[in-house]
Amino acid sequence: MCTSVSFKTKDHYFGRNLDYEFSYNESVTVTPRNFPFEFRHAKKSTSHYAMIGMAFVVDGYPLYYDATNEKGLSMAGLNFPKFARYFEMKNDKTNVAPFEFIPYVLSQCATVADARRLLQNVNLCAENFTDQLRASPLHWHIADENSSIVVESVADGLKIYDNPANVMTNSPTFDFHLLNLSHYMGATREIATNRFAPNVPIEAYSRGAGGFGLPGDLSSASRFVRAAFAVNNSVCDGDEQSSVGHFFQLLGCVAQQKGCCAVEHGYEYTIYSSCCNTTRGIYYYTTYNNGALTAVDMHRENLNSTELVSYPLRTEQQITWEK
Repeated sequence: MCTSVSFKTKDHYFGRNLDYEFSYNESVTVTPRNFPFEFRHAKKSTSHYAMIGMAFVVDGYPLYYDATNEKGLSMAGLNFPKFARYFEMKNDKTNVAPFEFIPYVLSQCATVADARRLLQNVNLCAENFTDQLRASPLHWHIADENSSIVVESVADGLKIYDNPANVMTNSPTFDFHLLNLSHYMGATREIATNRFAPNVPIEAYSRGAGGFGLPGDLSSASRFVRAAFAVNNSVCDGDEQSSVGHFFQLLGCVAQQKGCCAVEHGYEYTIYSSCCNTTRGIYYYTTYNNGALTAVDMHRENLNSTELVSYPLRTEQQITWEK
């Protein structure tokens, strides 16, 4: 399960927690403008927007989990079990496999508005990358500095939702998550006041009591509420260090600790957290065992190249010792 966030200060930032029980040895990967994208059914793209993000590179192909292109458009795929539905090929649509959906959109769209137009003719088809790497049930968060949407391929077709909360988690469908926020509309960052019984002498015994009732479990519904509250109430300075640090604090409020969420083959935990300054093309990340920030600047690479550039994750804890 996962959580993604879109957040703006002076610059725009987009990132996510990747929560799963094991890693695929993903890496921060830059795809330059002239890398040939061989789409299964759509037209081959040999000249496109460059992008940076987290990917599992297989046989020279970047299977992106999340990415941002050079125009500042970002996209993340999050687990969507029991609800995702992919379809047979449709002759009147552009058929796109789920594993290539992120590069298909980011290679040619500069804004959310561009993505909306492109998606009108897309059919997400039921096709695996290989027999061993089968299509994952996903939905997608797409954002630029001005707006945010969610894309879901479900039983009755492709749905596009406005995302005013600027966060996303997992199942069920996005319309449920927005409706579910109404259960917490009384939560506030302000000092708690007695609205329960004005004639009874009730006083708050702790700071933060205005947010009493916000859920603390690791379910997707609860993480959505908690992330939405933090993103839409928190404040920070607009400089880069403050913004990046703040963004990781937002992700930290919904991070998963190993051992707290048991699954069939172990424990789900936050394998990595990412924050991309989409304005500048700088991708920051931390891993579960390494809380120190690592950054990759896509503009330091040759973006006119034809070759992928990948940086293995720094997973061992980096500690600064005082001398």
